[in-house]
Parts: sequence; C-alpha cells; structure tokens
Amino acid sequence: MSHYYLLQDTKKCIDCHACEVQCKVNKSLPVGPRLCQVIAVGPKMVADSPRASYIFMPCYHCENPWCVPACPTGAMQRRSKDGIVFVDGDLCVGCKSCIAACPWGAPQWNAETGKVVKCDYCMDRVDQGLKPACATVCTTHCLHFGRTDEMTQIRRERHAHQVASLEHSSL
Repeated sequence: MSHYYLLQDTKKCIDCHACEVQCKVNKSLPVGPRLCQVIAVGPKMVADSPRASYIFMPCYHCENPWCVPACPTGAMQRRSKDGIVFVDGDLCVGCKSCIAACPWGAPQWNAETGKVVKCDYCMDRVDQGLKPACATVCTTHCLHFGRTDEMTQIRRERHAHQVASLEHSSL
C-alpha cells in the first residue's frame, strides 16, 4: 500500500471537475487522458428528492499493482520508499499492456506522445512536501491528501461523527 492516500468527502463534492482540470494543467495533458476522474452516481431518489453523488477516482497505488508486472519494459514502477506507482516516460514504448492490466482504468493513453500516463500523486510535488495538484484547487475542500494513517484517522472520525449525529437525531 502507498504511504499516501487521497481521501474524498463525497458529501462535499459538487462535480465541478476543478481537480481534473488542474491535473491536466499540471501534467500538460491534452484532451483525452484523465489521470483522475469524477464519476457521477445517480441521480436516485432519497427521501422523495433526487440525489446524486460524485466519486473521485484517482490511481489507488496498489500494494501489488497489476500494471507494474504487465509492463514489458519496466516503465511502470512502484517506488519502494513510499509505494507511489508511476510511469517512467523514457522507458514506455506505448504497448498499452498496463492499461489492459489495471482493473481501475488508472493508466491512460496519451495519443500526443504515444505513451501511457497515470496519476502519480504529483510525486514531484509530494517530494517537495506539497499536495498533489488536484487537492490544491478543490473548491469545496472535499479532497484531502496525506499519509495513509492520517487519512484513515480522518475517515474514522468522520464516520463516528455521522453515527453520533444519527443516534442524536433519532432521540
């Protein structure tokens, strides 16, 4: 597992796609590849009102990523120091084996370069102590980036607060 995690508060996301746009700007990507995506779920009826949720989908930087062994040139790599999975563009020959191997669709085809690109948590920024570009522009502050243990604690606290709110409202 990566030492880092991007946590989304789905209740705050408004589907503005600022994260996707900033990612493209930061990585100088053309139309086409999307290294993170906001996926709409719904709308569905909840308490007689239509509701939609928006799920942020970056690369999950798997502990045993399928994309890494699928790459015949070693371009797809996992950093041992922090578990970030990335593409070494100099080694990528554009065979798309990693794209076929990933069940999440994280590796994307860049037709302009003829190579694969994917979310790498903006590892150049992370190495400088900064957040990934997507997390810096979130208008509702629904994206949180940090060490996995910190993000797990935030998720636990959020869940405990929700449970306490539900219990209080049912009194």
